[in-house]
Amino acid sequence: MMEWITPIVFILSGFLAGIVGEKVIFKKLETFVNNKRIAGSRIIFHSLHRMTFLWFVIGGFFWAVLSSPLKPNVAIVLQKILTMAFLFSITLVLAKLTAGFVNLYIRRAEGVPTSLISNLAKATVFLLGTLIILQTVGVQITPIVTTLGIGGLAVGLALQDTLANLFSGFYLIISKQVRTGDYVKLDAGHEGYVIDISWRNTTIKEISNNVVIVPNSKLSSAIFINYHLPAKEITLTMDVGVSYDSDLEQVEKVTVEVAKEVMQEIAPELKENEPYIRFHTFNDFSIDFTLYMRVNEYFDQRMGKHLFVKKLHKRYQQTGIQIPFPIREVYVPNNVNKISALNSD
Repeated sequence: MMEWITPIVFILSGFLAGIVGEKVIFKKLETFVNNKRIAGSRIIFHSLHRMTFLWFVIGGFFWAVLSSPLKPNVAIVLQKILTMAFLFSITLVLAKLTAGFVNLYIRRAEGVPTSLISNLAKATVFLLGTLIILQTVGVQITPIVTTLGIGGLAVGLALQDTLANLFSGFYLIISKQVRTGDYVKLDAGHEGYVIDISWRNTTIKEISNNVVIVPNSKLSSAIFINYHLPAKEITLTMDVGVSYDSDLEQVEKVTVEVAKEVMQEIAPELKENEPYIRFHTFNDFSIDFTLYMRVNEYFDQRMGKHLFVKKLHKRYQQTGIQIPFPIREVYVPNNVNKISALNSD
């Protein structure tokens, strides 16, 4: 019984050191790094969460096995299990770090990361880590790699649709035809913001808060409009008609002033792009023109049109500019009236 005291002490020490390391040292270090605002610190500490405790516990068990009176073959098996657990935890940390920093890079370069790239990076690290673990514990990985290569051909034939979606997703991301955060409109009529491109589907969130799931292979071959390319900012257009009695110089001045007020509310950073109007049609009952005004993105058109109509209607009333009702003048020849009178007799 006495020979088990040392192993038990090692195990208890591992648990105690893990608790102290996780609750005290790790927390203080996390607070210090967060206060310094070091780039990527959140990713690092998220990846190391609870790992300090696990590593101390594994170390305690490892030294307990070394100091225990177990049979050599049992001790070797336990050492291999603990080694595999430690290497797997390292692989898990590296996978989280890789996915986190890949997302950070994509966020800085493109705006919003996609799960496809981060999941691929994580899967690659897991695969390499698994092969290293097997090699460490004495398993020959060459036959495994060969088997995976041959089996991959069979799996590829069986999962043609899945692979087509996978490669289509890569094509969409690499070609930058569509990115997460973009507002797109498909030829089928669906439109909304792209919130994710996964290994199989692209997820589009509509304005109504519904979600449209589109297979990557379908999206890559579809006709769609990306309202965020080549830039998010777009030109809002509004068609307006004024009466023939209007002073067109005054109409232009008042309309542009109202458009500037609207831009000040919804897109003040675009004020250098001054709005303008262009008269284009002598209509039956009005002179028509089109307003051109810049807004930040496609969805801002709704609020822009809403504010512009309200403000313009009020200003036109104040300045006496009329937006005429549709008018039709019907001329009836006198002969028609005479015939109607004879028929009535």
